Amino acid sequence: MKQVVMGIVAASLVATSTLAADLASKPYVKAPAMVDPIWSWTGFYAGANGGYSWGRSNASVLPTSPLGVNIRQNVDGGLGGVQVGYNWQVDPKWVLGVEADIQGTGERGRSIDPLLAVRIGSVGFSGSTNSSTDFPWFATFRGRAGLLADPSLLLYATGGLAVGEVKFGTQATLTAQLFDGNSNTPIGAPITVVGPAVSESKTRWGWTAGAGVEKKFNRNWSAKLEYLYIDLGSSTYFGGTVNSTSVSFHDHVLRAGFNYAFSPTPVVAKY
Repeated sequence: MKQVVMGIVAASLVATSTLAADLASKPYVKAPAMVDPIWSWTGFYAGANGGYSWGRSNASVLPTSPLGVNIRQNVDGGLGGVQVGYNWQVDPKWVLGVEADIQGTGERGRSIDPLLAVRIGSVGFSGSTNSSTDFPWFATFRGRAGLLADPSLLLYATGGLAVGEVKFGTQATLTAQLFDGNSNTPIGAPITVVGPAVSESKTRWGWTAGAGVEKKFNRNWSAKLEYLYIDLGSSTYFGGTVNSTSVSFHDHVLRAGFNYAFSPTPVVAKY
């Protein structure tokens, strides 16, 4: 019996040694790089936006006439458009970019304003002007520079060129009244003359500056809120005529939109 037990133990030792020899050591394989849930801002993007704008027009009507007057109008309305651009994420905190957009607007201003009243001898003159300012479209070409408050939230400043169409129209109504030179009493009925309605559209260039915030929700989609100030300077309408009018225009724009990034690249972190 003792010999049988010893034989079983010897056989077990031989089998265990043989199995250990058959188990070859596996080669070391480096773990793959892990990808952080962070999205790069570098690449092309396009999107759409909508909002509201508050324009201001200042016109000097009939500047060569003693009835000349300055007219200020609120040129307000909704807007909508599209934008395209490219971003460079220059380091983990800073993003530079360029963007162009074009907008259609419903901005319109209307007013009826009294002209200055004058007395020349025994004849008094007064009147009013019915004026309008329209801002049907504009476009901007801007640079952007931003700071990443966190990997998905961009705070940025922007500025560059602006171009847009400003249309101005006016029609004057003049009234003449004869007065008695001694008693200052009106003599007869007043004479009213309605002038021709004139309008002119001009494509004007200027500058724009503003700021905004943009939030990424995944590698492709982001949403933004942006403010722009647009200044198109001053221009003369109806030049060379009695209706020659200097019109200045600036605008305040607040809009929200979304962007789609075409070639986002994830930021890879190696551990």
